[in-house]
Amino acid sequence: MKKYDVYGMGNALVDIEFSVKDNFFSDNEIEKGLMTLVDEERQNSIMKHFNGNGGGKVACGGSAANTVIGLSYFGGKAFYTCKVADDEHGHFYMDDMHSAGVETNIKGVMEEGVTGKCLVMVSDDAERTMNTYLGASETLSEKDLDLEAIKASEYLYIEGYLVTSDIARVAVKKAYVTALENGVKVALTFSDPAMVKYFKDGMKEMVGDGVDLLFCNAEEAMLWTDCDNVNEAAEKLKRTATNFCMTLGSEGALLYDGKEYINIAPNKVTAVDTTGAGDLFAGSFLYGITNGMTFQQAGDLASAASSQVVSKFGPRLTKEEHDELAKK
Repeated sequence: MKKYDVYGMGNALVDIEFSVKDNFFSDNEIEKGLMTLVDEERQNSIMKHFNGNGGGKVACGGSAANTVIGLSYFGGKAFYTCKVADDEHGHFYMDDMHSAGVETNIKGVMEEGVTGKCLVMVSDDAERTMNTYLGASETLSEKDLDLEAIKASEYLYIEGYLVTSDIARVAVKKAYVTALENGVKVALTFSDPAMVKYFKDGMKEMVGDGVDLLFCNAEEAMLWTDCDNVNEAAEKLKRTATNFCMTLGSEGALLYDGKEYINIAPNKVTAVDTTGAGDLFAGSFLYGITNGMTFQQAGDLASAASSQVVSKFGPRLTKEEHDELAKK
């Protein structure tokens, strides 16, 4: 039995979340619905518009971080490799991860600099738009990996956002090879349509010869496969991944277990904030398949969890809410 269910690697970002009106995007020349990388000056300029607005909801974040925290809250065992600076936000991030039960490499790799921050803007239609300053996360490299922890894991889980950094892609390749050489399965999430649209060559580099498990939404799947419908995209995804989970928003999800397709029913809710929905779907599913559930059972749990998180403001559920979902 492995020490960890999942070894995750991704950006370490302190999420600061606000509600906005649609005109805010056009007024500030922000592309709605996507994650856009910005420099610190640009992020601070946007943040000035929120002065006096309660400071926003703050939590340790990053796509893969939300995933491993979800898995840990369900009772799974996770390790997370990331990079923060030796500053106030960096120590906040480390404490928040450890309090969620996730082991990390953070304490041993803190350096001078600025911890990355993600400004999350949620519009009235519940869509999230992110402007991200990577800060210290941009320097995530091979030396930050814990190779022994990778070997001690059932799955290596790679965040697609790492595609934007040349040195992070090198680290991903090292982790990928280590996993393959030690019988560790490789899972990857595309993370955001923009990562597939604008960094496709880098994403192909990270995917390598294929992965054991891929997480994506329908838009990402169609962009990756150059298809204009979900069914064709699903067929072509088989060339990339042995198994995959494709989320379909209000229509649920489509899974492929290596032999057949499995349709996961949606859970009807009123969406308030879609931030973290895909991350929690992945965390719930990974928890399920590493703790005795079938693809169907893990998919049902993931659908229920992600539906619940979109019905509230913020990217994560509480430990108590995870416990209630597990009981059901």
